[in-house]
Amino acid sequence: MGETNTPGLDLRRLREYLDAERPGLVRGELTGELITGGRSNLTYAVTDGQQRWAVRRPPLGHVLPTAHDMGREYRVISALGSTAVPVPPTVLYCDDPGPIGARFYVMEFVDGTAYRDAARLSVIGARRTSDVVAAMVDTLVDLHAVDPASVGLGDFGRPDGFLERQVRRWGKQLDASRSRELPGIDELKDRLAATMPTSPEPTVVHGDYRLDNVLVDENDRITAVLDWEMSTLGDPLTDLALIIAYNGGGVPAMSTRSNVHEAPGFPTIDEIVERYGKRSGRDLSTLPWYVGFAYFKIAVILEGIHYRYSQGQTVGDDFDRIGEAVPSLISAGLSQLDAD
Repeated sequence: MGETNTPGLDLRRLREYLDAERPGLVRGELTGELITGGRSNLTYAVTDGQQRWAVRRPPLGHVLPTAHDMGREYRVISALGSTAVPVPPTVLYCDDPGPIGARFYVMEFVDGTAYRDAARLSVIGARRTSDVVAAMVDTLVDLHAVDPASVGLGDFGRPDGFLERQVRRWGKQLDASRSRELPGIDELKDRLAATMPTSPEPTVVHGDYRLDNVLVDENDRITAVLDWEMSTLGDPLTDLALIIAYNGGGVPAMSTRSNVHEAPGFPTIDEIVERYGKRSGRDLSTLPWYVGFAYFKIAVILEGIHYRYSQGQTVGDDFDRIGEAVPSLISAGLSQLDAD
């Protein structure tokens, strides 16, 4: 760990700010390290030798604060602290970019393992893998059972017209990334718009709920749900559908960002859906539409990466091949709508 040279986090200035805002909180010299980074928000582990915290800030060089709203993340995590949803206890939010060059917040550091691939799950075996995924599903049910108004989140989003705005938003994203023919993509978008289901009662939705966004303890319990930057009030079935799209197989691994579903003991999609349905009591008869939309959303995201790569604006592992995944995602989305 370094003293003040952690990229994107000046530990000396952070210490000065914490001493001013929370006198006595920090008891020794701060050290820290970046633990997750990239195009998403950055997370740092920081310690004074006795206590540990996590600090979240937007990506380096990002100039659109509304796309990486630290205040929204801090608000939803703080609100959920009194519920059955496991979240890190929050410490403070800084709305002033001055101290470290960006808005940020501090929360307590929560121990746990993020299972990001099948190899890591294989170490704990099939039975425990099944238990971990079951806990992930149960935690999603707990999130969707929270009454937003009762925890101060009644105005956290605009649930009316949520699905319509989502389809329109990702359609605009697609238009901004068009650089080649993609057979079926417009059919998928148009069919999604024409067959939109009626949403159930709105809930807090995570927006990117998957296994590597939760921490798991040695007893296979969820200790924290992380990465709330996409959260809002909306249709809960969009969260469930993303789990299915990420873990349904049949599409290139790069498009789902994880191969955890290949681990022995990982439940089938039918088992995941059945567990969510039984525990939530929700009508899942229109779920294929939501899964079709999830595939469309992932396809648009990857096409955007492909477009930026083709323009020389993005570099990274597999970016030269990421566009290959898009046709499979389009086909998977259309297949879901055919099954609806």
